Amino acid sequence: MLLRSVEYLRADTIADAVQALHDDDGARVLAGGQSLLNVLKHRAADVDLLVDVSRLEELRTITVHSDGGAEIGAAVTYDELDRHADLRAAQAKVSEVANGLVDQQVRCRGTIGGNACFNDPGSNYPPLLVALGATMRLAGPEGEREVPAGEFFMSSYQVALRRGELLRSIVLPPIGDAGVGYSSVQIARDGWAVARAAARVRADRTTQDARIVLGCIAGRPVRATAVEERLRGAEPVPDAVRAAADAAVEGIDPPSDSHASAGYRRDLTRVVVRRAVLEAAGRGG
Repeated sequence: MLLRSVEYLRADTIADAVQALHDDDGARVLAGGQSLLNVLKHRAADVDLLVDVSRLEELRTITVHSDGGAEIGAAVTYDELDRHADLRAAQAKVSEVANGLVDQQVRCRGTIGGNACFNDPGSNYPPLLVALGATMRLAGPEGEREVPAGEFFMSSYQVALRRGELLRSIVLPPIGDAGVGYSSVQIARDGWAVARAAARVRADRTTQDARIVLGCIAGRPVRATAVEERLRGAEPVPDAVRAAADAAVEGIDPPSDSHASAGYRRDLTRVVVRRAVLEAAGRGG
């Protein structure tokens, strides 16, 4: 289906983009457009104005600090995430996830900010950003504000952006002595994931701290707090992790759709949690 006619504005500054978004309630940000253009083709959203921010240098930078923390501009592409040597050294999983996304054409256009702001329940980055304890820096008519990733993702296709705001950057704290794991099961190599988990685990002989986040089972990333509680103080060996991963399905109500039944998603959730935790703990998948 062809796009209906829309207005187009290439913003010269962040302030220009914010002003346009504030003045027109039908305005939407265009960065890579890999998801948005498909939405428009299917007439799934009413958009009057596309505000193109893809060439704003302030949104295209990656800064890695000496302590391993990083700040990633919202318009940084997956390919740039994958190829940035300092980011890969400091925040390896962020780069690795980018490397596995769809195909090279999409990786050269799609952006981490677009992936986050679109917030499809199956999006790759939201669970990982919550697990990493990321902070979302937003620019708006009243200046900048920061929102923890766990509060930014609200429900399917909805994030905590107010009128006139755009995502400026994503701030990642240092990983320190923790490990990070990420696991998903897809219906095909380039298809939709039906279960996903990200884990940040700090462990020695026993697990000192764990943050486990589920994707694909609700309209927003879900903290698996029951798994986290079972892991604390336990040795992160396969049997103990498998037992803790069983708690991942407590209190969740995943959807059934053409890709997977709710029961199958529950079973796979246990699997991806176990794999992500073992990877984060350095014990293999």
